[in-house]
Amino acid sequence: MDPHPFGPERLRALVEGAASVAGQTDLQAVLANAVDTAMELTGARYGALGVLGDHGALVDFVYRGLTPTEARAIGELPKGRGVLGLIARAGKTIRLDDLEQHPDAVGYPPNHPEMHTFLGVPIRAGNELFGNLYLTNKPSGFTAEDEALVEALALIVGAAVRTVRLQTRLRTLAVAEDRERIAMDLHDAIIQDLFAVGLSLQAQAIKVADPEVREALEANVASLDEAIAALRRFIFELPAEAPPDIRSDLREVITALTGPYDDVSVEVSYTGDLDGLTPTVCKDVRQFVSEAVSNALRHSGSDRITVRVDGLADRLVIEVTDHGTGFDPETAVWGLGLANLQSRAHRAGGTLDIDSEPGKGTTLRASLPL
Repeated sequence: MDPHPFGPERLRALVEGAASVAGQTDLQAVLANAVDTAMELTGARYGALGVLGDHGALVDFVYRGLTPTEARAIGELPKGRGVLGLIARAGKTIRLDDLEQHPDAVGYPPNHPEMHTFLGVPIRAGNELFGNLYLTNKPSGFTAEDEALVEALALIVGAAVRTVRLQTRLRTLAVAEDRERIAMDLHDAIIQDLFAVGLSLQAQAIKVADPEVREALEANVASLDEAIAALRRFIFELPAEAPPDIRSDLREVITALTGPYDDVSVEVSYTGDLDGLTPTVCKDVRQFVSEAVSNALRHSGSDRITVRVDGLADRLVIEVTDHGTGFDPETAVWGLGLANLQSRAHRAGGTLDIDSEPGKGTTLRASLPL
């Protein structure tokens, strides 16, 4: 094969796109830029990047070409079966003129757009298969040149993923070390000085004959003791980690929960603005998703669970859907799991809705104010 199979214009586009991907410091931004760049390079109508968990199930899914309304109408994320799963199993690129004609094709869920021309490329972060990049519906079909471009982009994306992971670890270490330095400075300088002042005031109070002056000095000593205690509490409550990232948090939670369930896939998608969420909101979302997914894994009997997180202007909407046994919410006796979910939603100032029917699965929908 020609070592430079594409012309100068496309090479320039690849370099610019690669710079955009590699210049990101947030993992989700890397993934989104990778999909955007791949679509621009090839002219694909739709693009997506699926992140694989430890057991090969999707733990994150970034897509382009669909509006949030269209995505909600489809309702289901890919299961990683069929041709999409073949990319992960084979670990190599697949380029097709008609996706539907491939012997491994499994069809589409309702409201899903038809997809024909297809290009799928695995993405590796070091020796690890991180995920797969999917492109579909290029009107004239994908070419060998498209394949070479996207494979080159995939190498850059894999390197960017490794870099972001390393930067995250380094930032965490730096914050922890900075925390220790600040704590030592506060203790050695401010707290010790305040303590010395307190001892001096106590000594003076003993020598003072006037009871009112002595009482005032003792009150000042008590105030200093309270200030010292408050500073010590502040030291121990200094954040030891980098600012929260809800996508990374949920990826870790779901990967841990699905460990014992080899035959169950949990798929996650995100829409709307999820940047800049407070630690409290991130904690509420993490706990809700953890409880809901754990409940579905243990009780639904479903082999697939989907999680959606939608960032709206004034609230977050979290949906956890299984396709299992279901129940009648009007007559069911609520177990500890559902009671905990309702309690968590209410404590966060939000609401919990349950949509379930025997034999048709369950959707838990929490709306949490920002």
